[in-house]
Amino acid sequence: MKVFKDYYANEVTLSFENHPFEKNPKHVWVICRWQGKWLLTKHKDRGLEFPGGKVEAGETAEEAAIREVKEETGGLVETLSYIGQYYVKGKTEHVVKNIYFAEINNLLSQVTYYETEGPVLLKALPSTIKTDRTFSFIMKDQVLPYSLKQINSLLNTRK
Repeated sequence: MKVFKDYYANEVTLSFENHPFEKNPKHVWVICRWQGKWLLTKHKDRGLEFPGGKVEAGETAEEAAIREVKEETGGLVETLSYIGQYYVKGKTEHVVKNIYFAEINNLLSQVTYYETEGPVLLKALPSTIKTDRTFSFIMKDQVLPYSLKQINSLLNTRK
């Protein structure tokens, strides 16, 4: 397990074990690839980030992940892999989020992308994310770099 502070100085505990904090978390975050590029979305308030959000009533975390990718980017998930889970100890409440890696097989144009401005494709993730104001706070802590290492390991085992 990794423990660190997030952008707002909340304590974050990150694990790549199988659901160490909650069996049925209420939030998801999905790191996406499409045609060799990173598929992000531009949240209207927060900036560039990978898609994610809340698990709705009657929905599994996996179903929420697939839905959030579609709603926020138009991406259709081909494969979805559980990567890990993190626990954010906020000042008044806590949040537990599942992290997934999604490989996208199609990117559809949509009339609405809900609270986002739709898909953003990047060949590479810049090393300046932590200081770049165009990126959301969600991208600025250690969850992303640690998760990318796990994704690389996952992809290497598939070869």
